[in-house]
Amino acid sequence: MSVQSPDQSVITQEELINNGEIPRHIAIIMDGNGRWAKQQGFPRYSGHKAGVESVRDIVESCAQLGVKYLTLYTFSTENWNRPRLEVTTLMKLLLRTIKKEVDELNKNNVRLMAIGDLSSLPDKVQEELRDAVKRTSKNSKLTLVLALSYSGRWEIAEAVKKAAEEYKAGSISIDDINVKTFGRYLYTSNIPDPDLLIRTSGELRISNFLLWQIAYSEIYISPVFWPEFRRQHLFQAIQDFQRRERRFGKVSEQLKNQN
Repeated sequence: MSVQSPDQSVITQEELINNGEIPRHIAIIMDGNGRWAKQQGFPRYSGHKAGVESVRDIVESCAQLGVKYLTLYTFSTENWNRPRLEVTTLMKLLLRTIKKEVDELNKNNVRLMAIGDLSSLPDKVQEELRDAVKRTSKNSKLTLVLALSYSGRWEIAEAVKKAAEEYKAGSISIDDINVKTFGRYLYTSNIPDPDLLIRTSGELRISNFLLWQIAYSEIYISPVFWPEFRRQHLFQAIQDFQRRERRFGKVSEQLKNQN
């Protein structure tokens, strides 16, 4: 895990592409909207609204860099416990953003997906989300995954239920359920595990996000609040990722022998 301070040096897109591996899948915990708004003397809603600009810039940057999957922790199951006015406002913002951004996603060849307990979302949001997913389904440059009403523990529990149902129906044996096969029951079954997990705002928590999938993800903590997080901050995270040796439980000598 790296906890980074703001770096004033400018990193270019070409530098990242030429100097090392670009993560295939980046997952981001977008944190700090409320604290950013408080610092500015604005209501919390302003922070969420400002954060949309960050989403737009990061999605565009990932597409340009050649990142294939970007998963954004947009709304957790725990977020339903926030004040009702804030939750209602967030749902309205989500609805407007989905409507507004579909054409831009198509323009940039970005496919939209969503994971989580989507049935708990307001009907209008579900409808707009289904339409956006359908309208962008043929795009292939980048897959943008929105984690909505999402909980890592909930996802694992749901996966256990799916496996149990198959076992009960006799389609699998108990020995068919193992570490290698379990991923097919998750909502990310067709998505590779994240290479890089970024959390903004300096908090050192996973917050119930992709608990199974991030077992070997590199973790980067940025002190920057999400509404101020832009492509230069993303580039810093990727540059840090490129400097690391990913051993996956092995030792350095084994990796050298593989090469």
